[in-house]
Amino acid sequence: MYKSIFAKYVVSFMAIILVSFLIIILTISSIIGDYSGQAKADMMKTAAQSSVTYLENELKFRESYDLKTLIESEEENIREMLAVLASNAEDLTVVLVDADGEIHMAVGSDEEQVEIGMALPAELLQEANEPQGSFLSQNTEQFQIFDQPHYRYACPIYDESEQLCGTVFVCATSVMLTELIEVIVKTIVIASIWVLLASLIAAYLISEKISAPLKEISKAAKSFAAGRFDVRVPVRGEDEVAELAVAFNNMAESLNNYDRMQTTFMSNVSHDLRTPMTSIAGFIDGILDGVIPPEKYEYYLSLVATEVKRLSRLVASLLDLSRIQAGERKFVMSTFDVCEMGRQILISFEQKINEKQLDVSFDCDEESLNAVADRDAIYQVFYNLCDNGVKFASEKGCFRIAVRKLKNRRVLVSVYNEGQGIADEDLPYIFDRFYKSDKSRGLNKSGAGLGLFISKTIVEAHHERIWVESEYGKNCCFNFTLSGE
Repeated sequence: MYKSIFAKYVVSFMAIILVSFLIIILTISSIIGDYSGQAKADMMKTAAQSSVTYLENELKFRESYDLKTLIESEEENIREMLAVLASNAEDLTVVLVDADGEIHMAVGSDEEQVEIGMALPAELLQEANEPQGSFLSQNTEQFQIFDQPHYRYACPIYDESEQLCGTVFVCATSVMLTELIEVIVKTIVIASIWVLLASLIAAYLISEKISAPLKEISKAAKSFAAGRFDVRVPVRGEDEVAELAVAFNNMAESLNNYDRMQTTFMSNVSHDLRTPMTSIAGFIDGILDGVIPPEKYEYYLSLVATEVKRLSRLVASLLDLSRIQAGERKFVMSTFDVCEMGRQILISFEQKINEKQLDVSFDCDEESLNAVADRDAIYQVFYNLCDNGVKFASEKGCFRIAVRKLKNRRVLVSVYNEGQGIADEDLPYIFDRFYKSDKSRGLNKSGAGLGLFISKTIVEAHHERIWVESEYGKNCCFNFTLSGE
């Protein structure tokens, strides 16, 4: 289960959300902690300084130089004042200590824990009554007057003669707004639970949408492995998965066509091999058996020679295809005249052209146009296109060769004929190996469906283009480009 896309997606999604909320909680807690700590410190400082100001004024007004005496005479008023100051926060406690370190009064939330008359260590008093006057400390080892650790802020009390009379300690159990942090954390946790639930549902729906087509593709791929290429994957939507399904179906269509073309190819090759070999064997047996008279030997031997040449062309095409697929065919670049090559090829088809009484035209932009390519390879392409053009041209139809000069130092070669043309459904596959648009073999009896594939491979190896334009039932035009000089 944990190897599936759904499990990996959900686990990863949940982990990312949990880590994100944890980071949010820690960040908010840190920010609130810093802010509340500073706010609480300011509050304790204000309470301590206000207490000192009040007590120093009382000492001056009462003309008393002893804090203990002042507390005994004005205990109720002092307690009320300190209670007001301590009420600024729920956990504040104000402790009054005389110059000898003896505690005389405690007002606030934890005043019951303070032992009146208890003496504080001299080291603590010395630290609290330094010239800077006040400090905030988290050290509680020397300030154990409460049952639990407290933060403290201290301010010294001076009389009119600047003599130390005592010290005010403002104490608090915490400098952070703990309750606020707890509420925020609780709120974030509850929100994160709802988000996790919503995310889980969304992750399930999204992963199911992604994994379902992938399962169908996997199932179809297994069908391909079993040799069934007619299976297709349904395409839903327009997202990346849908694009994958479209690409998969296109691949399936190509495989199906390839399989069909390969079957057709084997049938064609078998027919092309069997027919001439049967004819050759029949003629030779007739000569050896004496069925064919000596005066007919020359005629039948010429037929044998024709069939042998036909076999030779087929074998040459197969060997050429094998070399191309193995990457063994190397091209030697040279400069040659494309127009002159076209004239030579056109002359070689003179007999076939006359037999069909074709209306021939040769159109070249200039007397000569040079191209840089492998001459023999381009001759093979040019010859093959002209051979097809003459072969499939209609009687007394038009056959035209054109060589044009294009921009960017390119040469365009076109071979046009009037005839049956190529059907629209055949156009996408016309350059595929083994493919023959003449399924009945009524027009193309000698081909094996390799010429155009070899031509396309040669042209593309030169980093050029080859394409076909056809109006079915009227005409057809093959074009390819070459690099000019």
